[in-house]
Formats: sequence, C-alpha cells, structure tokens
Amino acid sequence: MISPLSQVPSAADHIVLVFMEADNPGKWVCWTDAFESGFLKCQSRPPRITEHPSDILVRKHEPATLNCKAEGKPEPSIEWYHNGHRVGGNANRMVLPSGSLFFLHVLHTKREQDTGTYWCLATNELGKARSRNATLEVAGKFVLP
Repeated sequence: MISPLSQVPSAADHIVLVFMEADNPGKWVCWTDAFESGFLKCQSRPPRITEHPSDILVRKHEPATLNCKAEGKPEPSIEWYHNGHRVGGNANRMVLPSGSLFFLHVLHTKREQDTGTYWCLATNELGKARSRNATLEVAGKFVLP
C-alpha cells in the first residue's frame, strides 16, 4: 500500500499527494467525486485523443472545422499546431470549447495561408497526447511556375 509522505494544498476542490516510495516515484494527482468508507476513490487519467482531425479540402474563403476531442481526468485542454507552430486565435480562427479548430473563412493569399498540416495536443496535469496529422487544402489552388 502506498502512503502519502506529504500533502500539497492546491485548488479548493483537490489536494496533491506526493508519494516517495522506490517503486512509485513522482507526483500523483487524484480528482474524485467519491469518498467511500474513509477512502478516496481516484479516477485520474492522462489525456487520450478520442477523435483525431481528418484531412479536409475546402474552397478559398469558405468556413472549415478541424475536429479534435480528448478525454482525461482532469479534463484536458486542447491546443492546435499548424506546420509545427502553435495556432493562436484571431478574428478568422478560434478553438471552440469542444476542442475543434474553426475557420470563419479559409485564407490562401501570399501573406497568409491556412493550408498545411495541423494536429492537436491535449494536456492535463498527468500528461499530454498528440493527435494524428491532418492536412487542410484549398480546392482549386494552382501553383504557378
């Protein structure tokens, strides 16, 4: 049986228990809604992607959505990456509360291009999970020599 060496106060609804045994090193976090017979029933889980984004072909200036869903306890936050760079929100694109990346209208100009490779990253206190890559392409684009 593992016994806590110390308790570190955190948010009002949970505490972090730090364990210091040779076969269980590290930081452990327990989120629970259940307290049974004097024992906490822990349900903490690292993130896991449950819906990966899919390749998408969209017309220039049309709306588009790349989906990403993840589960974990505590609930993971979702970040998006485009060609290796973190996607920031702007007037044209935003991460929805569901975790999906929404484009009001897909851009494909010399200055700004939404085309490329995207993936999402789900993160909570217990770890990270990265989705598969998805490609966003603009229909009818031509590359001139």
